[in-house]
Amino acid sequence: MDLDRWLLAAREGYDAWLAEYPAFTTHPATEVSDDAFAGPFAELTARLRNNYPFGHPSYAGQMLKPPHPVALVGYVAAMQVNPNNHALDGGPATAQMEKEVVQAIAAMVGFDAASLGGPPVLGHLTSSGTIANLEALYVARESHPGRAIAYSAEAHYTHARMCRVLGVRGVPVATDAAGRLDVEVLEQLLAANDIGTVVCTLGTTGLGAVDPLDRVLEVAARYGARVHVDAAYGGFFRLIADDTADGVASAPWLAMAHADSIVIDPHKHGLQPYGCGAVLFRDPSVGQFYDHDSPYTYFTSDELHLGEISLECSRAGAAAAALWLTLQVFPLTSEGLGAVLRPGRRAALRWAALIAESPALDLFQPPELDIVTYLPRVASGLLSDVDAASGSALTRGMTDPIDPVFLATYSVTAEALARRGHDLTADVAQGRILRSVLLKPEADSTVDALHARVTALVTQES
Repeated sequence: MDLDRWLLAAREGYDAWLAEYPAFTTHPATEVSDDAFAGPFAELTARLRNNYPFGHPSYAGQMLKPPHPVALVGYVAAMQVNPNNHALDGGPATAQMEKEVVQAIAAMVGFDAASLGGPPVLGHLTSSGTIANLEALYVARESHPGRAIAYSAEAHYTHARMCRVLGVRGVPVATDAAGRLDVEVLEQLLAANDIGTVVCTLGTTGLGAVDPLDRVLEVAARYGARVHVDAAYGGFFRLIADDTADGVASAPWLAMAHADSIVIDPHKHGLQPYGCGAVLFRDPSVGQFYDHDSPYTYFTSDELHLGEISLECSRAGAAAAALWLTLQVFPLTSEGLGAVLRPGRRAALRWAALIAESPALDLFQPPELDIVTYLPRVASGLLSDVDAASGSALTRGMTDPIDPVFLATYSVTAEALARRGHDLTADVAQGRILRSVLLKPEADSTVDALHARVTALVTQES
């Protein structure tokens, strides 16, 4: 794909559209000469170098990567218009695109009208997964007033935080030895507490653990609790949840169709720039909790305005355009976007196998998605030495001037290590291990080199 060509085409398309309206002269207050612009632009590009190379295979740290060029072109094309998807008169074209992509995501998870046998689900894009989860928990509070919200102890901290924001009691649920919500503990909590909603995470941001949603739904139903699925990180793995060697276990993902609400972040595995989350509600009647009016906004159409079913007001229509264009090229199928996810999954499995045979590294736990957690083997058997070795590998890797590699650390307790069979002396309460997110498909062809590089770092070879 020739990015320069299509960025220029986006600019030309905008100019051609604007030329259909009467000509006008740009106000001199907004004019900028190339000479005046050159200096600030040079400083910008220089300052942007103070980043890690998120798009390079050597970066295997956090869940970060640049958007796909298709998404970039779509965003730029729409950003020139700068539509606001709050109301139809603020962005009629991109609002329609948003509705289409939301229904495509709904179909992927089994929330579409054809699967449910009713009207289209309620849903929209958001500026982040945090806001998407806030909306889901807000609806949980409104639909089950006065009742608590339970979530895994390994769930993203947004749930505890948003419970505080909403004034709802949050109840953390202990996890099993794989970092997944413990269903037996959950049932005990449901029996002893007035819990109205259970949050089930499909792909924790720390370990990539997948809560057993199929079992959670059964238990929650017995106690009259709703189930919200936080699939912000792992949602698109539904496309390869086929029980094959490089796929993922299908049961939790197939169960998504029976949840009450779902959050997915297209700005993670959906190839989008930041600023693109999504929230879906199985029952469209929850729209009543968003009911409000505006004397100057909803006047161009009797159709549902997206601002009428969201807590956010102004939202970038460009985000919807970027996702819409991306899904035309990478549809939500196993052969479409799923083909972009499979290499990262294969890389995680390959690296886990290499670590299992390594005298220098130890696998913390088998990866369920594309996040690999591992620790240096230390002769002393002390957790403090594992912590020191992990921190040293992180620092030495990212500061190497010739062959840098960018990892991340993950704090674990001595108990968490012991539950996974790691025989270490707990001379400190917790310590850092290493964690890598193989979010980019290029990891499939570079994971052997990455393993060798990390091995050299933890054995302090040059």
